[in-house]
Amino acid sequence: MTFFLNTLKISILVCVISITPAWAESKAAAQVSIAEVLANIQHFYVDDIDAQKLNQHAIESIFKQLDPHSEFLDQNELEALFNVANGRYTGLGIEVEQREEHIVIVAAVENSPAHTAGLAKGDILLKVNGTSVINQTIKHVSQLINQKQQPQVTLTIARSGHVDPLFFEVERKKIDLKSVRGSINNQGIAYLRIINFNNHTLYDVAKELAHLSQIVAGDINGLIIDLRDNPGGILDSAIEVSDLFLESGVIVSTKGRFAEANQEYYAQEGDVLSGAPIIVLINEGSASAAEILAGALQDNQRAQLVGTRSYGKGSVQSLIPLGDGQTALKLTTAKYYTPSGRSIEGTGISPDYPVLQNELARNERFSALKADTFVNAKVHDLQLEKAWQLLEK
Repeated sequence: MTFFLNTLKISILVCVISITPAWAESKAAAQVSIAEVLANIQHFYVDDIDAQKLNQHAIESIFKQLDPHSEFLDQNELEALFNVANGRYTGLGIEVEQREEHIVIVAAVENSPAHTAGLAKGDILLKVNGTSVINQTIKHVSQLINQKQQPQVTLTIARSGHVDPLFFEVERKKIDLKSVRGSINNQGIAYLRIINFNNHTLYDVAKELAHLSQIVAGDINGLIIDLRDNPGGILDSAIEVSDLFLESGVIVSTKGRFAEANQEYYAQEGDVLSGAPIIVLINEGSASAAEILAGALQDNQRAQLVGTRSYGKGSVQSLIPLGDGQTALKLTTAKYYTPSGRSIEGTGISPDYPVLQNELARNERFSALKADTFVNAKVHDLQLEKAWQLLEK
């Protein structure tokens, strides 16, 4: 039995928010049978792997020879992953990725301690609690963040436009991942921001749309779905949300080497907006599950896309439980394709209306900066303005 994920950085998010021991110190990894790991890789991994060519001296070395999204998960990491999928966890609220020797923040989760403190997309982690993290792994950074008994964590950050490093005191807290928020104007045109895709997103979207309809005491006449810097989440969640707006047609297909990885997902009859026009906002931070929704609506001619090319994360990860009952493999098992058959892995989805964002608007939207340069500044969200223009025609 596998648990399908489709996420750009859920493993990274888990690593940052969980107490993750170094590989050399991981008893769970040491106790897991390498033969069992290899058997699962040979059977489920998306590409054909010759086990004889893998360095089999340690589990760590095996996963280094696969793609960056595949890894061994110990009990703490599994628990943290399920917590994220259910919309809650304890941590700082940052999503990061490894870029050569640096750990780079790709998003500060809205309403999280990191967001409140002013951490922003593009910030580079230099030190955690005074210890350098240059040329260190994400797992090691996770360990440094979680090893202190006190909840406060000191982050030293390099930020574009600043000569000297910036210092942030961030407190680890319980975070509820609110996945949706919205608004509506007097003309019945609604705005829906989907922040991530977790197990509650379908319910949250449906509930928010019903609430917005009640505000205007009538139908929603047009909808803007904002997927900018949405890093993804659960595959099923993206499929369910797509189905809300489609009467028929393919939503997404997945292809891999084992039977269950080859699937086509179809929309069921019923469009919650009854055909009202939709504009979807995307950018280079829209990934994975967000790209599934954008691609499904674009290929089925249900929505037009505005913004910049999306990230291009087109692989599916599955959780494969191991024999000890406490650990699992998170293994890339398939690639997904949009309804027209496009694989977006490494290429992303192109918008129908390319619009570069005003840099000031980007900084204002994704951080809580209080710097003087942002005070009293008039911010224009050019991508959002274009979406409004298209719907008001």
